[in-house]
Amino acid sequence: MDINKTIFRFAALLVLIMPLSVLKAQDKWAPASFNASWSFHKGDIPGGIDGIDAGKAWKTVDLPHDWSIEGPFSDEWASATGYLPGGIGWYKKSFAGDAKWRGKQVFIYFDGVYKNSEVWLNGHLLGKRPNGFISFQYNLSPYLKLNGTNTIAVKADHSDFADSRWYTGSGIYRNVYLVVKDAVHVNTWGVAFSTPQVSATRAAVKVKISVNNSSKTVAPILVKASLLDNAGRVASSSQKTMQLKPGNGDVEFDQAVSSPRLWSAEKPDMYKLIVAIMRNGQKIDEVVQNVGIRSIRFDKNDGFFLNDKSTKLKGVCVHDDAGALGVAVPPEVWVRRLTILKEAGVNSLRLSHNPHADYLYDLCDKMGFLVMDEAFDEWEIGKNKWVAGWNVGTPSKNGYHEYFKEWADRDVADMVLRVRNHPSIIMWSIGNEIDYPNDPYTHEVLNTGRNQQIYGKGYLPDHPAASGLTPIAKQLVAAVKAVDTTRPVTAALAGVVMSNEVGYPEVLDVVGYNYQEYRYADDHKKYPNRIIYGSENGMAHQAWNAVDSNEYISAQYLWTGIDYLGEAGKWPQRSNGAGLIDLAGFKKPEYFYRQSLWADKPMVYIGAREINSAEDKGIWSHRNALPTWNWKPGSKIKIDCYTNCPEAELFLNGRSLGKQSRNATPGRIPSWLVDFEPGELVVKAYNNGAEVCSNSIKTSANAYQLIASADKKLFTAKAKGLSQVEISVLDENNIPVFNADNEIAVSVKGPAKLIGLESGSTSSHEDYQGSQRKALNGRLLAFIQTNGNPGIITVTVSSPGLKATVLTLNVK
Repeated sequence: MDINKTIFRFAALLVLIMPLSVLKAQDKWAPASFNASWSFHKGDIPGGIDGIDAGKAWKTVDLPHDWSIEGPFSDEWASATGYLPGGIGWYKKSFAGDAKWRGKQVFIYFDGVYKNSEVWLNGHLLGKRPNGFISFQYNLSPYLKLNGTNTIAVKADHSDFADSRWYTGSGIYRNVYLVVKDAVHVNTWGVAFSTPQVSATRAAVKVKISVNNSSKTVAPILVKASLLDNAGRVASSSQKTMQLKPGNGDVEFDQAVSSPRLWSAEKPDMYKLIVAIMRNGQKIDEVVQNVGIRSIRFDKNDGFFLNDKSTKLKGVCVHDDAGALGVAVPPEVWVRRLTILKEAGVNSLRLSHNPHADYLYDLCDKMGFLVMDEAFDEWEIGKNKWVAGWNVGTPSKNGYHEYFKEWADRDVADMVLRVRNHPSIIMWSIGNEIDYPNDPYTHEVLNTGRNQQIYGKGYLPDHPAASGLTPIAKQLVAAVKAVDTTRPVTAALAGVVMSNEVGYPEVLDVVGYNYQEYRYADDHKKYPNRIIYGSENGMAHQAWNAVDSNEYISAQYLWTGIDYLGEAGKWPQRSNGAGLIDLAGFKKPEYFYRQSLWADKPMVYIGAREINSAEDKGIWSHRNALPTWNWKPGSKIKIDCYTNCPEAELFLNGRSLGKQSRNATPGRIPSWLVDFEPGELVVKAYNNGAEVCSNSIKTSANAYQLIASADKKLFTAKAKGLSQVEISVLDENNIPVFNADNEIAVSVKGPAKLIGLESGSTSSHEDYQGSQRKALNGRLLAFIQTNGNPGIITVTVSSPGLKATVLTLNVK
């Protein structure tokens, strides 16, 4: 991607995706960021909350904060979570009370704390939340000092570090907000917006509002709900008066919108919903949310429809982390990543295997990604979490299952309530691979038939029976539908052959199959009322054919869209390389192949490999067509071409090596066998005989210089910003040096700091907190964060023996 071409697009998107109402900070009813200037102590505190003011070492941090990513990497930790430490951490923050809060309700809202969080105000325990991915809030008012100093304290206990199959991070790794409300106010997550009937000419809109009266007397109020289009015009509006008794009360509005602008992946038009509460002619509360008008449906024979248009879901699975930044990820990182995925033709995301950061859902709304939101990776019995390498040694059994019976219904309901007004969300998933054969559930049917994924051999009678899946699934489906019936409930099944025996799929509205494309046809016939889709899939072309050639299969979700920390192999491997793009957001050859299958805009890519290089044919195999033309003299090289155009022609140093038809080649991959000679390879792609795009690779000389380009150079003071700087190693003719692994140093002067360097390596143990890192494939990414003060920022990029480069950023 030419990063300079996307600077303005990134900037425009960032204005739209700031989390939870931060953009409305001047709105006195909006939540206020509570992220700045916390004190953090790594380790437990003797005496707990009573010892918090003792002479312990504290450092000042801004939230979001992930202490695990600070490392160091060590094989004493678990491969499942990236060989990074867990432990216990304490946070505290003091703030002044305000006399204006008298008679009001003051809350603190956490978007996520990993994990087992306990929160105190002025020494009083407010509550505990075991799940590290769920958002929650506490009422501060009972213990608040309006005329004095207050102290919030938070303990996060991630002592069971091998408690997940992927990297989770540790600490207060998402945003925190202070929420001040009138005694009469709209409850948090108290607005439900839906569009039960949608056509091009008219949309029926339903708005349900939960209002709270924390006083002891009846409150006469007026509740108003207005829907505005993107020009600020009122599309619909309703209001009701009510006598609100102490406690909670509901108000419902049925509205209609004429000639609605429908939300879609191609044109994600949004409306603004404004809910206001008036008392004695004065506004006492207001909630503003972006919403969309759209219809969705899944059909057992014809697949998925968005606004009555048949739509194939070209999806990828993603985890929370961003390499060097851990899980404390600024929104700008996801803007860049998702822009890259969108260019590949991706139109759907599976948020694996937990609720994600608040701003990501806003971004999916604005960019047009259809979302499967997922609650759990395990239920009441723990899965294997590998410690010494994937499927190696003795696994850990720690995890969320320890809290499932007490918390599962509330956690899944809160997941739904939090984000139910996002038009991007089309499915709620209650679990991922809960039915993985023998991990932990088993059934006699595993002794027969074909099982794509299985732990152990056949039926294991000492393991829990698969029949236990169905009642729990019914329980979770009911918990979801109690708060939202506008979307289907699903789950991603790993052991369909086993689940079919116990009725688990019949509990679901739509049924996800993980890596079991070979079952589609038989199960479609055997269970004619079942809606089937691919909830997790490998990269092979035949896996996409199973979707593309079958109307009744609506989706494919590749594992994965982006590389991620954890679920790693043996040391020193500490991250998973299954993504289309790496941890730095750089495109892999597999990305271009997927783009050739999914994207509409003409594209072409060529890569090279030695003819005798081995090819792995596994589920997650990646194509190794590398963008380099540096080989030994006399080598026989295979050139693979990925294009969505009908024809491609290869040229070596100006000589044509022949034209090929895409559809006439295996896997739709034109290829040529070439005797290496230095120079330039060029591929040209044609539509109807006319050249529409081209790509080239050139022989490079030795590494000579560094260049750097930033996705954003101009910032506004008073708010933090992020510049993502792509660094490349070039020769003296400005040709990329693919094999360059030079150690590169980045120094920053001015009102900003370096918060991370990422190469995309899956096995590097370099310090993520350091200011130097080795390049991988001649590239490196630097994250530069401004501190909100005005001034000029100078970024110097250097490496011994190479010509340095200097980049200037400006905060006005």
